[in-house]
Amino acid sequence: MLTDAIRAETFRFSKNRMAIFWSVLFVPLVLLAIGTMVQLVTKARSAEMAKALPPELTAEGGPLATSGPLDLGQSLVSQAADLANPILLLFVLIGAAIIYAGDYRWETWRLTSARNSRPNLVLGKIVVVLAVVCAALFTSLVFGTISEIIKGVIFARPYTFSFGAEQAGQFGAFLGLMVTRVMQFTMIALLAAALTRSLLAALFVPLAVAIGQFFLMQALPLFGWAPGDLQAQLLIPGLATDSLKSLIAGGADAARAPDGLAWKAVLSLALWTVVPLVAALAWFQRQDLSKE
Repeated sequence: MLTDAIRAETFRFSKNRMAIFWSVLFVPLVLLAIGTMVQLVTKARSAEMAKALPPELTAEGGPLATSGPLDLGQSLVSQAADLANPILLLFVLIGAAIIYAGDYRWETWRLTSARNSRPNLVLGKIVVVLAVVCAALFTSLVFGTISEIIKGVIFARPYTFSFGAEQAGQFGAFLGLMVTRVMQFTMIALLAAALTRSLLAALFVPLAVAIGQFFLMQALPLFGWAPGDLQAQLLIPGLATDSLKSLIAGGADAARAPDGLAWKAVLSLALWTVVPLVAALAWFQRQDLSKE
């Protein structure tokens, strides 16, 4: 029965081409266009920039380098670490909100709930959202790599590809973390949809929560909390994600990390994922859908 729910949700979402475009394709396309324009402008003004900027920025291997080989393998790792950026979260949320709240908007819950169990209906939606998230992240990686190739063409830079066991481990860890972060964000949309029966609430409640957490992060010193404290990690899943990114990347930041930071961050993401999911399932189980 869960398979039937997944198949039905997949079929319905596959027919919503606008939702697919905005949640999967829009952000990679825009970032590719912006990145290409930036590279063209940089190429045109490279001589001026070399004089105006510090040498370490424009030297080979620097973030604004215009010479030397481009390591596409290292680029993949760097891209994987930044996939769950605010822009991608926002647009993936469009598809997630439509999947989670669409039945309330189109008054179809009463037609589907008689043919499957309520937990299966919700879990089917979550599986489809997970597929949308993976598709969005994969598309971002593909277009990000295309952007790097275009950069090499514009500046006539050769390509290399170093991707050993260490890079592969980091790449896999970053991908898993990014998928977890995006799914955690969409769980707030699921709970909002179940509680309010509103598509707009499923869109805007997660954004309001994220904005509140952003300002809370800025106010941590007012509470006497350090970013590595348990309270800060539990209240701000975005901070927990950044902490795990730092630990995965290694280096000086990971060496300075306080003891126990990893389990605090993992606990934060787990709670922010599981608690909204369980609450949404429990509320949906007792919800009256007779008038939907």
